Amino acid sequence: MTALGELLAAQRDASRYPLRWPLPFPVEEFVVRADDLAGWTALLDGRPVGHVSAQRAADEVVRPLWEQGHGRPADRLGVLGTLFVDPGVRGRGLGRLLHDTALGWLRDHDLGPCLDVVPIHAAAQAMYAAAGWREVGRVRPRWLPDGEPDVVAMVLS
Repeated sequence: MTALGELLAAQRDASRYPLRWPLPFPVEEFVVRADDLAGWTALLDGRPVGHVSAQRAADEVVRPLWEQGHGRPADRLGVLGTLFVDPGVRGRGLGRLLHDTALGWLRDHDLGPCLDVVPIHAAAQAMYAAAGWREVGRVRPRWLPDGEPDVVAMVLS
């Protein structure tokens, strides 16, 4: 497993991200996805402590909410995704720094920023709300386990 895959696994107990665990595919395919446009990793003393990516708006279930929320077609949208931080360095602003880095890249490429979050990830949802993201709807993607709340689709103007 790569260092980022190990970090994802290590932070999973504290964050419940990703929600499905173990993953039904290699961890590396979750961290680096076919829909990634760009990605960033935060390092501390040479070791990864966080990650985020900018992705295409490919999710067919959530995408219509993002398109409606921005009033743009999918090819003019970008998703802030795969954001996770080592629990040992939380509270230092790394999650927000990663968020802002990906958001800056999306804006530089004139892509309407989108994301989705499961409400059980309350700290992430609170960070997004504080940064000005707004909810545009809720959906149930196929990957969402039974008994979990619907995914919140968000956009940032």
